Amino acid sequence: MGNTKKLNPVEAAKRFINKRFPSCQGAVLAGSVVRGEETDTSDLDIVVFEKSITSSYRESLIDFGWPIEIFVHNSTSYKQFFEMDYKDAKPSMQRMLLEGIILKDEGIIDSIKEEAKEMLEKGPERWTEQIITTKRYFITDALDDFIGCNNRAEEIFIANTLAELVQEFVLRTNGRWIGSSKWVIRALKHYDVKFTEEYVEAFDTFYKTGEKRKIIQLSEKVLEPYGGRLFEGFSLGKDNL
Repeated sequence: MGNTKKLNPVEAAKRFINKRFPSCQGAVLAGSVVRGEETDTSDLDIVVFEKSITSSYRESLIDFGWPIEIFVHNSTSYKQFFEMDYKDAKPSMQRMLLEGIILKDEGIIDSIKEEAKEMLEKGPERWTEQIITTKRYFITDALDDFIGCNNRAEEIFIANTLAELVQEFVLRTNGRWIGSSKWVIRALKHYDVKFTEEYVEAFDTFYKTGEKRKIIQLSEKVLEPYGGRLFEGFSLGKDNL
């Protein structure tokens, strides 16, 4: 059999930068390979700072035996992504740069890493009372649909909606960053491991058995400190007369 072993990820990333971006100002390797969490399908996430470009872009390719995702910025365009991630409370770019391994640096990476660190430590914007009220209503609405539904196909997707709404509510009301996909669980664990286990068990039980009780209890528990379920009296967009 031929040798199909991949290059070491750092070595592959350095070779890639030397080949594709030899004049870049800086480059950072991030993602699961840096955290020691890589799987058979992991790729190399590389942030590149290239002064010759006018706007940021993202590209996927394969080189040196690895699937590679590149996120290319100039010395200022990354700030727009920092701001977008901050407003969405999903600081993916900040995490990538802070945790990343420097592949190349012409004196710009340390200050950008420090900028990412300060933003991560500051945390996301706090939800206003109006936002919390609105989110309470949407969780209540989904919960009522979930309780009353007797169509298995529809129940599954209502549960999906509740899973998204509940994790967002818990994290944002506690001033924590949120995430998407696998980062949902990572963000929850970073906040509270015990709650995360309860959250996973509630939805896992439903998906396996159809039993709704744990999801209902969990949703009500999350809402309780903020006034519980909300339906009567809720209004959105109504002019005050």
